[in-house]
Amino acid sequence: MKSVSMTLGRFRLTVQLIMLVTLLYGATVMGHYLSDMVSNALPALSCAYDSVASDYCVLIPTQHQFNHRVGEAIVRMQGFAFSMLLPLFFTFINFLILFVILNKAFCGWICPLGTVQELIFRLGRFLGRPLHNLKPHQTGKVRPIKWLMLVGLVMGLPLMAGLGVAPHEAGDAFCQVCPSRIITTMATGSTEQLAVSTTSLTDTIFGTIRAFLVGFIVIAALAIRQPFCRICPMLSLHAVLRRLSLTRLVKVQNDHCDKCGICTKACPMDIPEIWKEHGPKAFNEDCTLCGRCAEYCPQDSVISIKTGPFTVFKSSRDYYKKRVKMEKPNGSKPVKPKARKARGNK
Repeated sequence: MKSVSMTLGRFRLTVQLIMLVTLLYGATVMGHYLSDMVSNALPALSCAYDSVASDYCVLIPTQHQFNHRVGEAIVRMQGFAFSMLLPLFFTFINFLILFVILNKAFCGWICPLGTVQELIFRLGRFLGRPLHNLKPHQTGKVRPIKWLMLVGLVMGLPLMAGLGVAPHEAGDAFCQVCPSRIITTMATGSTEQLAVSTTSLTDTIFGTIRAFLVGFIVIAALAIRQPFCRICPMLSLHAVLRRLSLTRLVKVQNDHCDKCGICTKACPMDIPEIWKEHGPKAFNEDCTLCGRCAEYCPQDSVISIKTGPFTVFKSSRDYYKKRVKMEKPNGSKPVKPKARKARGNK
């Protein structure tokens, strides 16, 4: 029997599956009170509509603060600092503490929706579905969307709802359209969020968009890696603060990189900068610190993941040779050469 060696990719998948189960079902073991004491502002899409979740993401309290605190504080114009700044600060403090330690690894290792997308992509490889990687110009067109999501849905509409300009339902606009609201709750056996509410026109619009995004993810993830991660507002928050964290992606200049490009082929986010750049520019805003670029770099110590002065993982030619035998950079399985049949004498 062949022994299965543990690679960074397999270790990350193990962590993802453990966190998927923990975040989706953890409250059944710990109870809601204890899980809330752990943190109620996780830097990953863990849906607050999941009735047995062990935690929820920072975007829901952020929207609530803009809706119930910021908007109302501006209207009242009394106690502005205490009504807005302090609640907003405490909403982000849990996020910042966790983020400073692990940076955007929350996206690549912990986020339940990210894990589900990766599992769907693996299913697509198993079914033999065609692969589609975004070209650099396509990636450039998609990147602004996540900032529009952050400014418009997480901050803008909740603030307008608090001011009384937008409908009350817009108070948590992003959660109204977030596909995690359907996908993670359905994983717990609840179909309540799948229905489109017709209570008001706003509810109907939000519900329709939410259902569309879920269908888009399920279909697109069979051929494209991490389709929703590319437009996720959580990634925008990470991008703003990624230089503050101890954990980071590091790439040194190497002459072999000009004609290689394997790191970008391995990247689930199709980031061209990891191939074309080095130094701080290589650590792009879309990077989720999944480590695949370091796994598939065929040069020693060119790409590494570091926490402070410590190297967590670094590229190695020997590791690369073993890795490509198990999986191609694009996520598909390598084609094993057919054994030649011995020619018999006629």
